[in-house]
Amino acid sequence: MRASLLQIAVNSGETVAARRQRVAALVREQAGSDLVVLPELWPTGAFAYDLFEEYAETLDGPTVTAMAAAAAEASVWLHAGSVVERAPDGTLYNTSVVLGPDGRLRASYRKIHRFGFDKGEAAMMGGGEEIATIRLPETVAGLATCYDLRFPEQFRQLTDAGAELLVIPAGWPARRREHWTLLARARAVENQAYVLACCSAGTHGGVEQAGHSRIIDPWGEVIAEAGEDEQILTADLDLSRVAKTRADFPVLRDRVLGLPTPRPAAPDA
Repeated sequence: MRASLLQIAVNSGETVAARRQRVAALVREQAGSDLVVLPELWPTGAFAYDLFEEYAETLDGPTVTAMAAAAAEASVWLHAGSVVERAPDGTLYNTSVVLGPDGRLRASYRKIHRFGFDKGEAAMMGGGEEIATIRLPETVAGLATCYDLRFPEQFRQLTDAGAELLVIPAGWPARRREHWTLLARARAVENQAYVLACCSAGTHGGVEQAGHSRIIDPWGEVIAEAGEDEQILTADLDLSRVAKTRADFPVLRDRVLGLPTPRPAAPDA
């Protein structure tokens, strides 16, 4: 399977409408890839909180519609990153969408773990309540978004649900770039799965982005990595390596589940 990660530069000098048009053109150029991945909240920027209300949309809104047309023209599966979704009750969600080569919406995922410690996204958006996987022609992909990367139990659930490929769009800040690259490799190693970690570049909401999107194999080896600027990263994935890695080093079978919750330690006498 050929995968392409589009590390989009998101800057305040470009309007949302102009960026949407530019990204659609980039997606159309990826004909020949099987799966194309965009970053988290690339229309507005993940830290541009002041734009969330204005540009919130339904899943048949302008961003998803433009990406669906681009996916169909390129005949690719498109993980279109995420958008600010406005639900029927008015709640906002950070929602990822996957579109098929025919442009149809095939899966969506509302981000479960919201970043901000009671500010920003955590205060403005609702949290998803369900993990999400999608069956692609070649494999099963598990969906997660940015801050989810810090919660390994979610990825283990995705693995238990059959995921062999973990797709993680992000708007990760540059000041914590080492965490981004470390945790992406850790999720690949512990789940013996491919990881497609696609971050944005640029600066939005005053926050410089980490870039360094990565494609990581089931042994945790980085097989392709972007720099700090806008870049397209493409690699061919040998999906048979997932089963081979899990068979040759069968660590997942040795998990011990259902351990009792430990009692708090007694205070010193």
